[in-house]
Amino acid sequence: MANQYTNLDTIKFLIHQVHNSGAILGRKRFASYDQTTVDMFLDSVKDFSDIDLFPYIKDMDEKPSFYQDGKITIHPQFEKIFQQAAELGLVAAFFDEEHGGLQMPGTLFHAAYYIMEAANNHASGYLGLTAGSANLIASFGSDDLKATYLGKMLSMEWSGSMCLTEPQAGSSLSDIVTSATATDHGSYRINGQKIFISSGDQQFVDNIIHLVLARIDGAPAGTKGVSLFVVPKKKITANGLEDNHVITAGEFEKLGQRGYCTSHLVFEGSEGWLVGEANRGLSYMFQMMNEARIATGRMGAGIASAAYYASLEYAHERPQGRKLTSAGKKDVGSEQTLIINHPDVKRMLLFQKAIVEGSLSLIMQTSHYLDMEMITEGEERERYNALLELLTPITKTYPAEKGMESVSQGLQVLGGYGFCMDFILQQYYRDIRIISIYEGTTGIQSLDLLGRKVMLKNGKVLEWLGAEVQSTMAAASEHESLAPYAQQLAMNLGLVQQTIGALMPHAQKGDFERFLADATTFMDFFGTIVIGWQWLKMATCAAEALATGSGSYSGEFYQAKIHTMKFFYKYEMSRTKGLSRVIMDELDLTVDMELSYLD
Repeated sequence: MANQYTNLDTIKFLIHQVHNSGAILGRKRFASYDQTTVDMFLDSVKDFSDIDLFPYIKDMDEKPSFYQDGKITIHPQFEKIFQQAAELGLVAAFFDEEHGGLQMPGTLFHAAYYIMEAANNHASGYLGLTAGSANLIASFGSDDLKATYLGKMLSMEWSGSMCLTEPQAGSSLSDIVTSATATDHGSYRINGQKIFISSGDQQFVDNIIHLVLARIDGAPAGTKGVSLFVVPKKKITANGLEDNHVITAGEFEKLGQRGYCTSHLVFEGSEGWLVGEANRGLSYMFQMMNEARIATGRMGAGIASAAYYASLEYAHERPQGRKLTSAGKKDVGSEQTLIINHPDVKRMLLFQKAIVEGSLSLIMQTSHYLDMEMITEGEERERYNALLELLTPITKTYPAEKGMESVSQGLQVLGGYGFCMDFILQQYYRDIRIISIYEGTTGIQSLDLLGRKVMLKNGKVLEWLGAEVQSTMAAASEHESLAPYAQQLAMNLGLVQQTIGALMPHAQKGDFERFLADATTFMDFFGTIVIGWQWLKMATCAAEALATGSGSYSGEFYQAKIHTMKFFYKYEMSRTKGLSRVIMDELDLTVDMELSYLD
């Protein structure tokens, strides 16, 4: 168990059995992939993570990125990480073959990055942002932009970043003031500053390609006047790469993820090139943001996984206290027992396992919808796209919020040692805290879920999701031991309808503040039910494998999935009734309250 940070068997079980990789592998875009190639790739990523990522997670925290003399310096191990990642195709993985990519299924792509993030959550952001930036160019850029930038970015010779946030414009992107002035030769002069720019500067690439939101002179106010530009740190000239007046003004010193640099950039007449059409930048950037939201939730699940296995290892090694005798007393003459034998420690560990594996299954579910969208057409494709839209804010938020709670429970397992720098739980606790803030806070994701996503297509998408859940319930009901849990999930589907029904009159009256006042509570409520669905899917696959003897793993492996599902339903699904009551309660305590009440 030493140095374990994830479970490869669980990942493969989720991909192949729970989320039915057979439905996509070998089909159309994914014609080059079968189960063998998927497993081989995952094995290679795990080897890379074992050797080049996991051993450096603590050192990157202790030797963080730093700013000096106008430059940011990151940990020296990143040079090898970037080289190895390029050789594995980890930046090019999701791209079309015509652009030099591997056309990898999203399910495999996200599983691979999850492994890396469990091993070292400071590393994958550099790769993911480069891939995301390149994908914007591939999707919306001109042929000239594609030819200029894609090859270098996919080989990780050049890296990428996305530059949205400004000092006065965080989540409110309509307030962006960075300007773009047209030149006589088809480019623009970019002036302004951007903050909190992840991967904004570092020493191991020849160039950094910034995707920048800016406002062309004379553009409409608000979000309708925002355009997207490619602004390289160094521009290509006949004499090679030359400075493009992108100034690194500083590095933010952070609570966690200290190896993953976060920059303050200033553009002073920097030359930029328009991506796509003018004034459509925000809609283009949202493609990357939606990708990044799934990736952020995945990172939260990865950190929680690493914390779980660190907690489990400690619990197997730490003697403390004695088990109670049949008389309810401790035999002080006996040897101390390992803490993993105490029921409350088992509870905390099971909670961690339930959150980690439930979150990972949700990420695989979302990835499956993405893959199905890419190999289907017409109404079927539209359906998968809509299901992906519905689950994206949950996929971002649940692993972030519950992952943080999971890591906190892991720190509790270690007791006082969990609070000490000698043990890594405190670092995971610091690292995961940003995940609920990245790419739109929990409040923003919750507003998106309740205010937009549950009513997509006038509620039709919610019906489609309900049909998927009911299919799982029907399969689970074939197993006598799972039937009660299928019934409990059915009750929760009814509770969702009841809760939304109670909220809708507020929206119909135009009282949208009241309608959305408890959106974050609704996210907790609905997200818990979605994870309950995922656990029932896992338990059903496990029960079928045990019944038929056809599974790829041991009986103990499958029994563990069923046991963890039961734990989730007892300790987590039991919360939904209370959350629903909070949401439906007519007492309004936040919308029109006196601000003096907070003094």
